[in-house]
Amino acid sequence: MLLGRVCGLQDRAAAAGEGSAGQPRPPLPGSGAAGFRRIPHRDLHSHQPCADRKEDLRDPGQEGARRERKETKATGLERAGEPGPTLPRCCPSIAPPQVPSGHTSGKGGFCLQLEHPWRSKQSPGDKELSGTRRGCTLPGHEDALATALLTRRPGEGGTRPRAGPGHTCPSVLSHRGLDQPVPQAAGKGRLPAVPGGHHLPPAQAGAPDGRGGCPGAGSEPPARAEPMVQKHLESLQSSCGNGLETGALQRLTNLLLVEGLTDIQEKEHDILQVETTKGLPSVSKSIPLEKLFLPLSKVSIPPRISVTIGVAGIGKSTLVKLFVCSWAKGEINRDIMFVLPLTFRELNTYEKLSAERLVCLAFPHTTEPGCISAGAARTLLILDGLDEFKTPLDFSNAVVCTDPKKEIQVDNLITNIIRGNLLQEASVWVTSRPAAARQIPSGLVDRMTEIRGFGAAEMKDFLEQMFLDNRELSSQVLQHIRANRSLHVLCTIPGFCWISGSSIAYFLKRSGDQSQETTVVPRTLSEIYSYYFKMALSGDWLEKPREALRIEQAVNTSKKLVGSLGRLAFYGLLRRKHVFYEQDMKAYGIDLSLLHSCLSTRLLLKEDMQASTAYYFSHLTIQEFLAALYYYTAAKRAIFDLFTESGMSWPKLGFLNHFRSAVQRALQAEDRQLDVFIRFLSGLLSPQVNKLLSGWLLAKDEHGGFRSQAIGVLQGCLNAEHAVSSRAVNAMRCLHEMQHTDTAKAVEEAMRSGSLAGMLTPMNCSALAYLLQVSDVCLEETNLSNCLTYNVCKSLLSQLLFCHSLRLDNNQFKDDVMELLGSVLSGKDCQIQRLSLAENQISKKGAKALARSLLVNRSLMVLDLRSNSIGPTGAKALADALKKNQILLSLNLQHNSIKEDGATFLAEALLTNPTLVTLHLQKNAIGAQGARKIAEALKQNCSLRELILSSNSVGDDGSIALAEALRVNHSLQSLDLQSNSISSAGVTALTAALCSNKGLLSLNLRENSISKEGGPAIARALRSNSTLRKLDLAANLLYDDGGKAIALAIRENRALTSLHLQWNFIQAKAATALAQALQSNSSLASLDLQENAIGDEGMAALSAALKVNTTLADLHLQVASVGAAGAQALAEALMVNKSLQILDLRGNSLGPAGAKAVANALKVNRSLRWLNLQENSLGMDGAICIATALKGNHGLTYVNLQGNRIGQSGAKMISDAIRSNSPDCVVDV
Repeated sequence: MLLGRVCGLQDRAAAAGEGSAGQPRPPLPGSGAAGFRRIPHRDLHSHQPCADRKEDLRDPGQEGARRERKETKATGLERAGEPGPTLPRCCPSIAPPQVPSGHTSGKGGFCLQLEHPWRSKQSPGDKELSGTRRGCTLPGHEDALATALLTRRPGEGGTRPRAGPGHTCPSVLSHRGLDQPVPQAAGKGRLPAVPGGHHLPPAQAGAPDGRGGCPGAGSEPPARAEPMVQKHLESLQSSCGNGLETGALQRLTNLLLVEGLTDIQEKEHDILQVETTKGLPSVSKSIPLEKLFLPLSKVSIPPRISVTIGVAGIGKSTLVKLFVCSWAKGEINRDIMFVLPLTFRELNTYEKLSAERLVCLAFPHTTEPGCISAGAARTLLILDGLDEFKTPLDFSNAVVCTDPKKEIQVDNLITNIIRGNLLQEASVWVTSRPAAARQIPSGLVDRMTEIRGFGAAEMKDFLEQMFLDNRELSSQVLQHIRANRSLHVLCTIPGFCWISGSSIAYFLKRSGDQSQETTVVPRTLSEIYSYYFKMALSGDWLEKPREALRIEQAVNTSKKLVGSLGRLAFYGLLRRKHVFYEQDMKAYGIDLSLLHSCLSTRLLLKEDMQASTAYYFSHLTIQEFLAALYYYTAAKRAIFDLFTESGMSWPKLGFLNHFRSAVQRALQAEDRQLDVFIRFLSGLLSPQVNKLLSGWLLAKDEHGGFRSQAIGVLQGCLNAEHAVSSRAVNAMRCLHEMQHTDTAKAVEEAMRSGSLAGMLTPMNCSALAYLLQVSDVCLEETNLSNCLTYNVCKSLLSQLLFCHSLRLDNNQFKDDVMELLGSVLSGKDCQIQRLSLAENQISKKGAKALARSLLVNRSLMVLDLRSNSIGPTGAKALADALKKNQILLSLNLQHNSIKEDGATFLAEALLTNPTLVTLHLQKNAIGAQGARKIAEALKQNCSLRELILSSNSVGDDGSIALAEALRVNHSLQSLDLQSNSISSAGVTALTAALCSNKGLLSLNLRENSISKEGGPAIARALRSNSTLRKLDLAANLLYDDGGKAIALAIRENRALTSLHLQWNFIQAKAATALAQALQSNSSLASLDLQENAIGDEGMAALSAALKVNTTLADLHLQVASVGAAGAQALAEALMVNKSLQILDLRGNSLGPAGAKAVANALKVNRSLRWLNLQENSLGMDGAICIATALKGNHGLTYVNLQGNRIGQSGAKMISDAIRSNSPDCVVDV
């Protein structure tokens, strides 16, 4: 037997490795110390060094093995390039090579790697096979299993060696699979491969001719072993390939790499996890399925224990099938020799198992289970569905077992396998719902991944696949799901999406039936599941309705089963049991023959296994709804507490007492497994659900009189809580299921109107927390500004975790609230990405609390602290955090008095921070020295894209320092220096830097002291710079001379798209120069000349340019001294121009004549979208002309006619005329 030969070899190697005195045996001749290399077996988690593993959780007996691994590396046994021992022929007269001391294996055996001097002895044709093999080497033994592995599976790509006549077949089970060469003795030919990478079937491979080889290695081993492996592969493809549609499984090919379970995953029900996080996973890296068991980097090793988590119905078992099927076809993970898939559902049927028997369960065709358990090949053991295991794993009290043949309790076997006491050479992959995964200590998990839910496109594709023959129905279902935000979030789970889609489609197909009483489209969970049950029990599945008689027969038969199944579901839920076997079904009086023939498989699924038959509900929520149905109907006649199955309890009479008992049980349950059950129970009291199921599963108005009292019970729970927990939110969802939404609607309306202040009682806080998850008001941004107090904020903390964009401005928050928010931001559940705390009372102490949270936070990307008082000390705390934080992208510290010292601290952070993109420091009095420090940092920083330093007294000195930085820095794209007392000297330095800068896109020099002497300097920059897009020179002192210089440069510039020259004392001469530039310029899209007295002359020049120009889209001419003559010229241009979209003429003197001219142009013009004629003395006549013009085929969407002496009655008449002539146009009169 192969196992016997393996173990014998190990024992001989162990004996030969030591002399009589315990001294290590010298290395083999010619091998040096590098002849053998140990293969590492543990994967380093991407963020957890191997040295940090919790060794106390392992078996103490493994410590020697770990010490050997360390000693092996320390003694340099992995020296490359030294000659190793050649593989001898397997002849009786040749003893197997002896192993150096320190490589004994014990029972499980260590994997050793043999190094060979390949490159010096290979032929040119062997180049593609060169390389070092890693894996478990059994020198000198050719066996059936090795031959089978070397000819592993047909149809897989890549050129691989194959045993053939005349070749020695050493038992080398490669870590790299068959992509690496098989070591051979010197002078032997390489193993032939079929051209094109395809392997010959076993029948065509030919038998060895007997030359060389080892005893018993003739034609028999391949004939005996290859069918064994082939049968296994065919079996896996058959069992796992059925029903897999690759196109629909793209979501499963990329998993989320997570660092461990979050608090909400450990404590909350699956449905509540999805609802709270809004169906969006935390920010995580992804890992392709084909790399799931590979090292993450060159310095790490493959994981031994991998755990994949996902909520119920997300596709964990489908993922396992997809992986196994892909592996069996040779598409992924060729380095894995054996994949052994098992389900905990199947393991439940065994009381005791040994490691070798476990292998036989997954690989029934094997004749050598000991070889796999001894680690002779890289093996992957898959354990699917830990949440379905009947016995919780107890790693603290499990008895250590290292004997692979010894039968022990199955839960004990699993803990020993995970610890590494058994099958230590095998990789183990466990899938589980999140809450159950916490049974495995985090120190034993090398890699944890999570399955993500549907995205928008995937949900659409999924529904289209459901209704292939009716795309219109698919669209209607999707439209309804998207209209209900809460439902849309839950439909990111494929299993729930199937149930919801089926229910809504069932409703829609029957809503047109006049014989049926029409009802509203299902919106609550209870309504969705009521329709699903009604559809499933009647056997009607989106097909033509059956005859009434057949429906009645199906209903009567199914009703009998639902009662028994409901009791099974309820007590199974209490015991956390979700898989049932024949003995369970019989114990609850379920007729299996009736079950097989009548009940729809859309509710209960059956799986035949080797030892038994398993039954399980198609989704966890199906079991919970059935449990609620049972409790609802049983409560009317139950005398004792239904939660006590034996019936021994204090008497409980009446439905209301039982309902109160169920609510209390749900509130007390630590693992929250009753939350959705109690939601369904509440939903059964709603008039809509009761009406829907009357005559089917419920008696009409059975408990309708208790609805108002049940509402009181739930509201009492809300008033009792000081902090808003997820239990309170679930109570609000229960009220929603009962169609009691008054409280939620009142709070939502207050949020819309901004009147929440003063009304946030404990109940309203619970309603607010509920709305944070479901309301469209909070979809883009959760705005809680000017309404929160310290106590209210403290009560809402746990719910604020999952608001992606949170605005808490102007709440008078002090440093104590920052301590609270810091704890929220530090939590690993936190999903806040944007946080605004503007206009509060935050000082340096509060800034320090926020800074501490930034050291560990993984989600926050935008932080707005404008208009607080953090000062230089607070700025230092934040700067120190930025040196380590690599998540934050934008920081706004506007108006925080950080001064020069604060700017210095932030400059130091910019030297090392690689991620910050936006920094707002306006109104902080940093001065020239602070600007100089930031400029020095910019010479090295390559990440910052936007820097705002307006109103900081930077002056010419600071500008010169920034200019020097711009000569070096080409990553900064936007620089704002508004209101910084910069004169011509400073602007000359900046514009000189622009001549060589290749990165800056926007420069704001508004409200400085740039005189007409600065105009030529700006012009020189515009002639040579080819990247600047936006230049703002408003409110300076350019006059006509400076304006003319810039205009001449505009003729040549082909990059600038926006130019602001507002309030620069420009008159007609400069305007004429600009107009001439516009006739040749083809890049400028926006020109701002407001508050410059260009007059009719300047307007006429610009109008002439507009007749030619085809790129200008925005023209701003407010308060530009334009009269009727200028308006006439402009109107002529508008009749021709096809590019202008925005025209602002506010504060001029167009008068009725000018209005009439513009109105005539509007009848022709089709491009203008936005027109401002405010305060232009148009009078009633002018306004009527404009209103009449809008009757034509124009493109205007906005017109402003305010301040034109029209009068109130005239304004109404004009407004009505415009609305009738142009209903799509918004008018301000």
